[in-house]
Amino acid sequence: MSSWDGLDEFVAVAHAGTFVGGARSLKLSTSHMSRAVALIEKKLATTLFHRTTRSVRLTDTGRVFLEHCERLIRERNEAVAQISAEGEPQGELRLTCSTAMGERYVVPIVRRFVENFPKLSVSLELTNRVVDLIQEDVDIAIRTGKMSDSRLIGQKVASRAFFTCASPSYLEKNKAPESIEELSQHQCLLSTATSWYFRIGEKEVVFRPKGRWHCNSGAGTLDAALAGMGLCQLPEFYVLPQISAGKLVEVLAEYRAAREPIWAVYPQRRHLMSKVSRLVTRLRTELPPALGYVLEGHSPED
Repeated sequence: MSSWDGLDEFVAVAHAGTFVGGARSLKLSTSHMSRAVALIEKKLATTLFHRTTRSVRLTDTGRVFLEHCERLIRERNEAVAQISAEGEPQGELRLTCSTAMGERYVVPIVRRFVENFPKLSVSLELTNRVVDLIQEDVDIAIRTGKMSDSRLIGQKVASRAFFTCASPSYLEKNKAPESIEELSQHQCLLSTATSWYFRIGEKEVVFRPKGRWHCNSGAGTLDAALAGMGLCQLPEFYVLPQISAGKLVEVLAEYRAAREPIWAVYPQRRHLMSKVSRLVTRLRTELPPALGYVLEGHSPED
């Protein structure tokens, strides 16, 4: 029995929940599946499944072993793809991105990418938490700001700007701030970011906003700003259409921070994987250089 024998059969049975279902997914006989799993259990000197007449259920050891086997199979399939003539992406591509950016920009690109490669499947998690790519065995993350993890490689794929703004109705009742310090006199609407960033000359200035509204959704904070509840600082793709329509007014434009880079990041050893390198290229090609709308008087370099 080689190191690889039986891994595909074990994973197929675990996913299907029965030997019959696993056999069907691999187009093999049920007796073959049973023998393959039995040989692995014998080699490991442990039981991987609790068996009944109708189904099988992973033991605690089986669940741990399944995670390792799934990773080994993905890496094996990718290794085969790398040395094949075409290097066609195949296996499972796992990536993560923040919810709003993912829904607006990344999901359509990834969908078209997967449609081009029938041997490739995708698992895309849209979340605002920072996923540990190595610990959770994720191939790519789309992230913003500064790169801080030396275990990861990053390629810039786009950029975005943040605008500080409020509704005309709020500014009619409250004098627009003329300096960053004056923000402390206003109701600030907090989203996922707990700090607001500005620039005075070449110096970055950080302001810690306070207010009665704190929502972990940019759309929710935008709604509060449109309702006249206070000032917000949000990415351009939220607010520029509203500014263009006259529903929001930018304040402190002269102190707007420099554009923030958007990165495709991945563990160092994965940059040679076809599925990773090709998707990064696709993201760099298809993502707008500036994730927003260009207004009259504004450009991505502002």
